[in-house]
Formats: sequence, C-alpha cells, structure tokens
Amino acid sequence: MTWDYPTWWGVVLLSLAAFRTWRILAEDTVFDSLRRRVARADSKREEFITCPWCAGFWIAMLWWLAWILSARWALIVATPLAISAVLGLIAANIDPD
Repeated sequence: MTWDYPTWWGVVLLSLAAFRTWRILAEDTVFDSLRRRVARADSKREEFITCPWCAGFWIAMLWWLAWILSARWALIVATPLAISAVLGLIAANIDPD
C-alpha cells in the first residue's frame, strides 16, 4: 500500500473545511441550543467544543481520515465548506460589524 498526500491545494481545501466545520459547531447560532445542553451537562465539554485547539484537532483528523478513505469525495465535500470559510473570513475583515 502506498501513501499519497494531498497537494498543497488539497491541504488548503481540507484546512478551510476543517475550520468551517469547527466554526459551525463551536460558534454558529445553528448549534446554540445543542451547546447549551452540552454545557448544562458538563462545562468542560463545552470548552472542548469551542476550543479550536481541542475540537479543531479532532475535526482535522476526521477530514484527514475522509481524505484517506476517498480523496476525491473528501475534496468535493470540502470545497463548499472552504468557500464558505473564505467568504466568512473576508466578510469579517471587510465589515467587522
């Protein structure tokens, strides 16, 4: 079995997709009620979900695993998330309000 690695472009797409996935789970309003339920159960769990170093690592590992299982499909699914991440980052820096 040979091990391939993603191209630099694949790494960028996977990284942005991992960032966007973390943002959706940790900070977007769509998961506010879920985060509140988790926080009521245990505040350390909420800290884990909202920490980019903690949850971000595991989200990145899931994206890497997806790439290993099917590089083509991982990049296809990652692309809209990557575009969304770039859009959000641009909007936050152009109009921070």
